[in-house]
Amino acid sequence: MQVVALRTLRQFWERHAQSETPIKVWYSQVARADWRTPTDIKDQFGATVDFVGDNRVIFDLSGNKYRLVVRVSYSFKRVLVKFVGTHAEYDKIDAETV
Repeated sequence: MQVVALRTLRQFWERHAQSETPIKVWYSQVARADWRTPTDIKDQFGATVDFVGDNRVIFDLSGNKYRLVVRVSYSFKRVLVKFVGTHAEYDKIDAETV
């Protein structure tokens, strides 16, 4: 999968240094993935993902310390980062519209 908006991830880990490793691990795993359906994501990440409308997926990183919201385009093999933040920051947004 092609991850769009690496810059957004980088800017976040520059502000939250402890998030750098979990974000880079996530990025590495996703870049090598070939998701065709939400089931493929669930099979790869298990209970650390949730699905909401508009093909959006919420990833819990670093023991749920950080949240990552992406929109997946299965047909174009792209993952667009819509939000990355702490759990507290995530609680203030609507994952379906961010």
